[in-house]
Amino acid sequence: MTSTNAYEAYTGAGELLRALSAPIRLAIVSELANGERCVHELVEQLGAPQPLVSQHLRVLRGAGVVRGSRRGREIAYALVDEHIAHIVADAVSHSGEAT
Repeated sequence: MTSTNAYEAYTGAGELLRALSAPIRLAIVSELANGERCVHELVEQLGAPQPLVSQHLRVLRGAGVVRGSRRGREIAYALVDEHIAHIVADAVSHSGEAT
């Protein structure tokens, strides 16, 4: 890998981590690791207001973390890549370890 390619990979990783930097976005990814969910299901599960969940889903979509597909009148969100669920699960597990 050339230094330019390595830098681009680090840049992409940095953008991914920035997209995951909010606790509610980590919670959304954790929920979506169990399967696709509509906004109202995420609102119910997370106990967060619908506009807030929608705003964070928009950030995650923009970062290529989640995708949406129509399910009748609703949009069902799912993770684009299961690696992201592992990153979040590892980060949560690591933060809970005793230091």
